[in-house]
Amino acid sequence: MKALWVSLVLLFFTLDHSVALNSPPKVQVYSRVPGEFGKANNLICHVSGFHPPEINIEVLKNGQEMTAARQTDLAFEGDWHYHLTKSVPFTPSSDDKYACRVTHLGITKTFVWESDM
Repeated sequence: MKALWVSLVLLFFTLDHSVALNSPPKVQVYSRVPGEFGKANNLICHVSGFHPPEINIEVLKNGQEMTAARQTDLAFEGDWHYHLTKSVPFTPSSDDKYACRVTHLGITKTFVWESDM
């Protein structure tokens, strides 16, 4: 009976982990408060639902990485999908373009911040 229980537990963890294999990230790019040109704000890139955990997130201004960006610690849900948030202070202007570039499993995608202005 104990061997059966151990086998079932191992099967559960194997199945649970396999559900998350090679899951692409979901990406949201938004500002802390509604964007207003010339007013200080925070640009946020929230990346969730991905597996495996190896990922690179860059916050961009006019195609160049914003080096002052800070990233949260890697966290995961019970189903082994991970999430991270990267943010940076910024003051939007009508001449600048902001985006989040995410590389996961060798695939790079860029997500543009759409201001509410």
